[in-house]
Amino acid sequence: MNKYFSDVRPSLAAAGCMLLVLTAAGCHGSKPRLPPDPALADQFLMERGREALAKKRWTESREFFRQIVDNYSASPLRPAAKLALADATEYREYMTFYPTDPKNDYAQYNLAMTYFKQMKRPDRDQTATKEALAEFDTFFQRFPNSPMTAEVREKWRIARDRLSEGSFLVGVGYFKRKWYPGAFDRFNEVIREDPGFTHIDGVYYYLAETFARADRKGEAIPLFDRVVKEYHDSEYLPKAQKRLQELTAQ
Repeated sequence: MNKYFSDVRPSLAAAGCMLLVLTAAGCHGSKPRLPPDPALADQFLMERGREALAKKRWTESREFFRQIVDNYSASPLRPAAKLALADATEYREYMTFYPTDPKNDYAQYNLAMTYFKQMKRPDRDQTATKEALAEFDTFFQRFPNSPMTAEVREKWRIARDRLSEGSFLVGVGYFKRKWYPGAFDRFNEVIREDPGFTHIDGVYYYLAETFARADRKGEAIPLFDRVVKEYHDSEYLPKAQKRLQELTAQ
């Protein structure tokens, strides 16, 4: 987070004043006193907020940033302080208030991450996962050249995998209960909507096995063959090889 605030640097004079204040506060062991000049006070609060944030003292850091937002409306540091405070609602508010701010890619990323952090296991409700994916997609649309794009794509892949894993597990459940129409629907849904799914080999294997169990061996064979030829490290490879041999022999 600090790199996004690094463009706001106090002057040497301000830094000297802050050093004196910090020293005095340390000697007296009491709450730091703000410099009387507002131009120095907001810088002082920003530095203390960053320091607390770096040490993961979340509540303390929010108190410093909140003072800037609430008490220094004309401060050039107010946008950065508001961004540091933001939750999902505040990230949206931030981008509304400062639509041209160069840090909006960072705000959009963190907006998506508020949902990302709420994602549940694949077998649970995936509402938060869908919200995260929607916000990540907004990031790609609005900030295609952002230096954060690679990191965002990694998080998008994790979220998309979570959603696909949920559909895949439902399909496996239908397969085990021998309700093949439901299994077909779920496996084909994953293949159609997320061909880059990290565990797509498992989807192909179970779809092939579903075809085989439904007496549609002609459709099963190409899928088993695909697992064998394209996914050499797959956990399903031995079973796919065995089933392929059995079906082709028939």
